[in-house]
Amino acid sequence: MSKNIKLIHPRNQITEIISRIYKRGMTTTSGGNISIIDESGDIWVTPSAVDKGSLRPSDIVCVKKDGTIVGNHKPSSEFPFHKAIYESRPDIKSVIHAHPPALVSFSIVRQIPNTNVISQAKHVCGPIGYATYEVPGSDELGAVIGEEFKKGYMAIIMENHGTVLGGTSLTDAYERFEALEFCCSTILYGSQIGKPNYLTDAQIEAHTAQAPEVMPEMEETVNTSDEVEKRLEICEIVKRSCEQGLMISSYGTVSIRLENNDFLITPTNVNRWDLDVEDIVQIKDGKREAGKTPSRAAWIHQEIYKNNPNVNSIIMTQSPYLMAFGITDSYLNVRTIPESWIFLQDIPKVKFGAYYDNASSQVLNNCTTALIVENDSVIITGNKLLQTFDYLEVAEFSAKSVVLGSSLGEMVPINDEQVEDLRKKFLS
Repeated sequence: MSKNIKLIHPRNQITEIISRIYKRGMTTTSGGNISIIDESGDIWVTPSAVDKGSLRPSDIVCVKKDGTIVGNHKPSSEFPFHKAIYESRPDIKSVIHAHPPALVSFSIVRQIPNTNVISQAKHVCGPIGYATYEVPGSDELGAVIGEEFKKGYMAIIMENHGTVLGGTSLTDAYERFEALEFCCSTILYGSQIGKPNYLTDAQIEAHTAQAPEVMPEMEETVNTSDEVEKRLEICEIVKRSCEQGLMISSYGTVSIRLENNDFLITPTNVNRWDLDVEDIVQIKDGKREAGKTPSRAAWIHQEIYKNNPNVNSIIMTQSPYLMAFGITDSYLNVRTIPESWIFLQDIPKVKFGAYYDNASSQVLNNCTTALIVENDSVIITGNKLLQTFDYLEVAEFSAKSVVLGSSLGEMVPINDEQVEDLRKKFLS
């Protein structure tokens, strides 16, 4: 699914991912645990009762195949179910257990989230299992979870306990974990402003089948200093987007125009957190850089650049509050504060898969600053990439304010007269 990080020692992999989970607010100081089973059958696992916010590689514990414990701490109290998962599923090489708020919400109301709320989430998460409650750290809990994984699941809701996910690598497990929490958050926020709409399996399959063929390869790629600088800029914005929860590991496309309609774009099947300068793909005269595969959305970016000469950068992503409006019939009115209206003015919404039909070509030909594609993504455009990122932040903050404000009462927008004053002062 993604670029592999197997050359990094398990201690370092675990430390990096648990730090990421903690900083993103998806676990607490004492909560959550991660493990990796290596080629020798030894299990590397987070320690018990050690601060997840300051974990070091030397804190990670190794439980040898014969049961010997090597390390400065005790292994996680949940080690029994990690071991049970590996025994029941030899294809699983890493396990993540945590208590992220949105997933816990489903856990405590004892529901399984429907990942068909977002187009690609079904493929990333797979079907979701359900484990009934048992005492944490007990062999009984390990047995229940092991039995669920035997059924073929890679992600399981734990009754009144959170979630546990497996992966063919730690990167794979984290992508699944992050995508599942994103789906749950989006469903919860969408439920505050309306009724979530879900895609059918047939819609998702048809959408996937419509993806255009990969562009032909160019014979030679020229890397100027300006082009390399733009590659660095893309990597920095992608990292900031991931850190701020505006993009997830498995989805998000960023591009910058070069000369004419040529551009640089993020690749497909590379974890967004791990993106390197060398991963960025150059598109020139409709051809891709040799040996690299651009985002599946490259053709959308190409059409936008071709038809909108004022657009020089594009971010196509999924952020939870904006997508709350993308999965419901609710309209996002950005007349919240002056900044929101000045930057965005209006955020139209198009039907799922619309960019494959004639209706969408009109939208892509006359691109607005922000566009929501139902059950799919949000597309933000701008002149400079930092400006485009700013627009994304403003749009997400605006959507968040509307969602949170819905519990207080009906939104009172800036009126027409006030909008006209803003237009005269800032846009004339």
